[in-house]
Amino acid sequence: MDKSKAQVSVWCIISLTSIPLIMTLGNSMLIPVLPILEDKVGITSFQSSMIITSYSIAAIFLIPVAGYLSDRFGRKMVILPSLILALIGGLIAGFASWKMDDPYMMIIIGRVIQGIGAAGAMPIVMPLVGDLYQDDDEKISSTLGIIETSNTFGKVLSPILGSIFAAVLWFLPFFSISALSLISILLIFFFVKVPKEKDEPLKFKEFLSNTKEVFKEKGKWLYTIFLNGVLVMLILFSMLFFLSDNLEKVHDIKGVKKGFVLAIPLLLLCISSYVSGRKIKGDLKRMKKIIVISLIAMSTSIVFVGYTSKKLILLLVVTSIVGIAIGALLPALDTIITDNINKELRGTVSSFYSSARFIGVAAGPPIMSLVMKDYLNVSYIVAGVLGFILLFVVFKCINVEEIEKSKKAT
Repeated sequence: MDKSKAQVSVWCIISLTSIPLIMTLGNSMLIPVLPILEDKVGITSFQSSMIITSYSIAAIFLIPVAGYLSDRFGRKMVILPSLILALIGGLIAGFASWKMDDPYMMIIIGRVIQGIGAAGAMPIVMPLVGDLYQDDDEKISSTLGIIETSNTFGKVLSPILGSIFAAVLWFLPFFSISALSLISILLIFFFVKVPKEKDEPLKFKEFLSNTKEVFKEKGKWLYTIFLNGVLVMLILFSMLFFLSDNLEKVHDIKGVKKGFVLAIPLLLLCISSYVSGRKIKGDLKRMKKIIVISLIAMSTSIVFVGYTSKKLILLLVVTSIVGIAIGALLPALDTIITDNINKELRGTVSSFYSSARFIGVAAGPPIMSLVMKDYLNVSYIVAGVLGFILLFVVFKCINVEEIEKSKKAT
C-alpha cells in the first residue's frame, strides 16, 4: 500500500514538473531560432523580438486572473484548459510558418495564445503543491525546489534543443511545444489528484475583501518577496541576453556550441535550486538566511560580469556564481509564499508573485540591449547596488516571528 502511494506521489511530482519545463521551453527555445526566422519570414530583428515579448506580455496581465480562477474553481480546472491553449497556440504558429507566404501576424497570434496558456498553467503549480502537501512544510519546500529545478532545466535545454530542432525544420520548435503540451496534459489528467474541497469557494466580494486583508496584514513581507522576484529575473535574463551576445561577438562561439556554453551557469543554477529546496525543510529562519546569503553573493558577483567580458573562463565563473545564488534564492521565495498564505487565496497571491517574475523576464533583455554598448559596467554596478538595497529591505520587512505568528493565527 505504501509503495503504491509512493509511486503515485512520484508520478504526481513528475507531472507537475512537466509544466514549468514545457512553458520555459515554449519561450526560451525560440531565441536561437530568431535569426533564421527573420530570414525565412522576411522581418526585422525588432519584429522577431516581438515573438518573444508577445508571449511574456500576455502572461503578465493574465496570471492574476488565472490565480483567482484557480482559487474559485480549482487548480486542475484552470491548468488543463491552459495547457490546451498552449498546444493550440503552437499549432497556429507552426502551421502558419509552414503553409503561409506571410505568416508573421498569425505567428504573433499563436504566441499570444501560448502566453495565455502559460499564464493559466505555470503559476498555478506553486499553490497546487501547497494544496497537495499543506500539512507537510518539508515536503512543500522540497517539491517546490524540484519545480524550480525543472523550470531552470528548461532554460538549460532551450538553446540546445532550439538549435537542433531548427536544423531539421526552422519552424519545428513551434510544433514541438504543442507535442510537449499534449504530454503534460495527459500527465496532469491521469496522475495529479487534487484534494476534494470541503468548503464552498469564496464569493467574489468576499474574495476581494479577504485579498485586501491579506495584503494589508502581510503586505510588508509579500511586497518584499515580489521585489525579489522582479530583480532576480531581471538580472538573470539581462545577464543571459548579454552572455549570448558576448559569446558570439567577442569569443566567436555560435550555434549549438554556444547553447552548451550558455548552459553552464544555468546548469549550476539548476543544481543549486534543487539542493536549496531539499535543505529548506519548511524552516522559515533557514529560508531567510538563504535569501540573505544569496542576495549578497548575487549582488557582489554581478558587478564583475562586464569587467570579465573579454576573458571567457572568468566570465563563466562570475556568471556561474550569479546562477548559483539565484538558484538557491528561488525555492526560498516560492516556499515563503506558498506556505504562509491560506489555501483559498494561495493561487491569487502566488500568481501576483509569478506575474512579478515575468516582468523581470520581459524587461531584462530589452534593457540590456539598450545599455550594454555604452553603459555595460555601470548597469551591472547598478544591479549590484539594487541587490544590496533589497538586502536591507529583506532585513527590515521579513520578520520570521511575525510571519509564524500570523500563520498560527489563521
